[in-house]
Formats: sequence, C-alpha cells, structure tokens
Amino acid sequence: MSSMRRVYLDNNATTPVLPEVLEAMRPYFGETFGNASSIHHHGQETRAAVERARDSVAALLGCRASEVVFTSGGTEGDNLAVAGLVKAGDHLISSSVEHHAVLNSCKHLESLGCEVTFLPVDGQGLVDPDDVRRALRPSTKLISIMMANNETGVLQPVEEFGKIAAEADVYFHTDAVQAAGKVAIDVKRIGCDLLSTSGHKMHASQGVGALYVRKGTRLEPLFYGGRHERSRRAGTENVPGIVGMGKAAELALEALRRGDDKSMAALRDRLQETVLARVDEAGMNGDGAPRVPNTTNIFFDHIEGEAMVIALDLKGLAISTGAACSSGALEPSHVLMAMGLRPDRARASIRFSLGKQNTAEDVDFALSLVPETVTRLRELSPVYKKQAVST
Repeated sequence: MSSMRRVYLDNNATTPVLPEVLEAMRPYFGETFGNASSIHHHGQETRAAVERARDSVAALLGCRASEVVFTSGGTEGDNLAVAGLVKAGDHLISSSVEHHAVLNSCKHLESLGCEVTFLPVDGQGLVDPDDVRRALRPSTKLISIMMANNETGVLQPVEEFGKIAAEADVYFHTDAVQAAGKVAIDVKRIGCDLLSTSGHKMHASQGVGALYVRKGTRLEPLFYGGRHERSRRAGTENVPGIVGMGKAAELALEALRRGDDKSMAALRDRLQETVLARVDEAGMNGDGAPRVPNTTNIFFDHIEGEAMVIALDLKGLAISTGAACSSGALEPSHVLMAMGLRPDRARASIRFSLGKQNTAEDVDFALSLVPETVTRLRELSPVYKKQAVST
C-alpha cells in the first residue's frame, strides 16, 4: 500500500526539530546526563553546555548572556514577564490581539486588583502607538504588546512602543515567540525590558523557551525553589532542550545572515498570490501590514474553516484555522474579530505557515489542493448554493 504524501504548513503551531538540533541534543539524554547544578565532573559538563546555549540565544536576541532566562516555553515566559512585574494597584497596557498566554495573565491580574487597558487594532491588526501613549497613567507599570501575531504574522511597531515606554519610564515586554528566528531581533533597538521566545516555534524541541530580562529588571519569580537561573526561575534545567534551543538559535542567526527569510517570503507570497488568483471571494487578513516571512492568513467566504482543515488533512495537507491552543473552540478567532472581520468570515479564515523544511514542491502540492477543496466545500454549502441561484 502506497503511503500518502504529507505536507505540513502549520509551523506557527509547532515546527519539526531540525536534524542538526536533534544531533546536538542527543548526548544529553544519555552519556552527558549530569545535573547542571552539581559541582562534580558530570554536572560541570552539562553546566558548560547550558552556558554555551545561553550565549547562542543571547547572540540571536542581541543581549548579554546573563540577561537570558531559560523557561519551559512561551507561555511561562509571558506569565513570568507580566505577573513578575505587575502588582495590585498597578496599571498594565496590552492589546486585544495578544496570545492567550498574555491575555489570560492580564485577566488574572485584573482579578487580583490590577487595572488593564486592552488596546484595539485597526483592520490590518496593528496597534496605533498614539493609543499606547494616550493609555498611559501615573500608575502604569508595564506595556505588553506582541512583536508578531501568531495567527496573521503581522509585525507590530515595537520600536515605537519601546520609545514610548522609555519616555514614560515604564517597563515594556514583547511576546516575540512567533518572531524569533524569522526576523532579525535586537532588544536594544526595540528598547524592550523583557522579550519572550519559545524553542518549538524555531525548530528546537517543545518544552523549552527563553525570556530576555534586561539587566536591573527585578522580577518576582513564579516558582520557588533553588537559585537556578540567577534566582529568576527555580527548577533543574532541561539540559537537552536548552542545548537544542541554543543550536536552533545558531542556525536561525546563520539563516538570517544568508537572507533565507527573503526566500521564505517569496515562497509564502507565491502561495498566497496563486490562491487568491484562483479562488473568488477570498482575501488576505492583514493585507498591507508588515509580516513575518512565513505566514499568511486567508479568508474563503462561504466555507467553514474547520471543514477545510479536515478536508485538506484527508488529502495530506496540514494547515489550521489559527492558534493551536484554541483549536476546537466554537468562538471565532479573537484576533480576526478585533481586526473587524464578521464572525462568518473569521470562521472562514485559514492560516498557512511555512518552516525551514518546506520546499517549492510543498507549495505546489498545497496549490494543487486548496482551490479545488474550496470549490467542493462551497458546493456543499446551502448558503452558497442559495446565493448562486439568486445571482
């Protein structure tokens, strides 16, 4: 029996671990297994590996190694950044299109007596810097606005937010989980005090991440235990995961210097332009806004996005309707609704996200399936049939 060809275009949900990353991790599951806090040979071997990885992540972010805190991923990094700074009585500014790791942290802080302003976005999904400036109060402690949106790929003007935060003498955190490894990051240029990243969005393993914490920023830890990570994050280090993230950071930096982001953007553009040329009543969400090079989000009127995800999966193509952690939710995407989409159009939107492993042939495969699948699903739609008859 021939095995079906499978193409994965859902890299914003998670990425495959690159072979070089897996190879770098391999020794730390077996022969090099020490606890990085132990002072004997085994511990010092793994401690050295953790510190090499810290140097690599710092190089990717443009910061000092001592400012990198290893975490279990983006969610922990976001929680530590937000809840580690803001206390009852403080005011926090965020946006309506944040990942739930930030949104739900903010909502929890509200329940503890903090005040939170969730700023709107325009039709492209962008926060207006003037809105940030207007939202400032004497009690404002933190601005937390993401760098790249996980559903649309839209890049926010984070450098402008950094300037506003510096002028007002408040902290600025940006969730860069979907940006790290895809676009150049320099925390000094951004002007942020905190920046979260996640290994499995950049071809390292799941269960590891890093939070940049600017020197002098005093964070209240989420966990209490040993003095790991300079007392900012207690718990024995996930050495294989950290080593893998370090290797992935090295590979990402090399790729950015080679200009691989431009070739990925060209692949993405060919995918979206061909789909939009072949399919009527479709359009791009966030059109005209700057985006990370691997992501496009397209609406296909008169279909249900979930039905399209299932239909394409049966043919071997993996895509999604939005955030993986919201998969199965009956509510339309909060990101697309905040951008002003009608609920039916938000439900008819599909995210395509490429990874380093994807090729031109993968895009061709997607293009051979998407238009015909949209046509077939529309033919099954009573609403579409009714409209077709009336016109």
